[in-house]
Amino acid sequence: MSPKRIVLRFDATIADQPIIYRLVSDFGLVVNIIKANVNPQKEGTMVMEITGENNKQGLEYLRGQGVQVHTLTENIIRNEEQCTSCGACTAICPSGALYLTRPSMEVHFDSDQCVVCHLCTKICPVRAMEAHF
Repeated sequence: MSPKRIVLRFDATIADQPIIYRLVSDFGLVVNIIKANVNPQKEGTMVMEITGENNKQGLEYLRGQGVQVHTLTENIIRNEEQCTSCGACTAICPSGALYLTRPSMEVHFDSDQCVVCHLCTKICPVRAMEAHF
């Protein structure tokens, strides 16, 4: 069974609850947290992969706790003809999907590692990184 990539959004009322623990212990899911952010107001966003037979029940549990659950349906694509390998995207990529190889200093993109955070699309000076639905 391949992992399902999801984005969770939650507010301060549940930021201190053990919701990920419950996914693992109560629903037997394997969870891989790719990116997580909780701001000073305790509102959070989490990008994760879940694997397991009970993922539908686990997602319903999250929704019942007030967590907004979104499936990652977008992909980021690198336009290789447009890319100048400036490296700006590699410095900001939180997952390491964009990286430079040495000694050529060429930018490479591993779409399997991408968490679709859109940071690269915003920072690329030549708009070589594009979001596709």
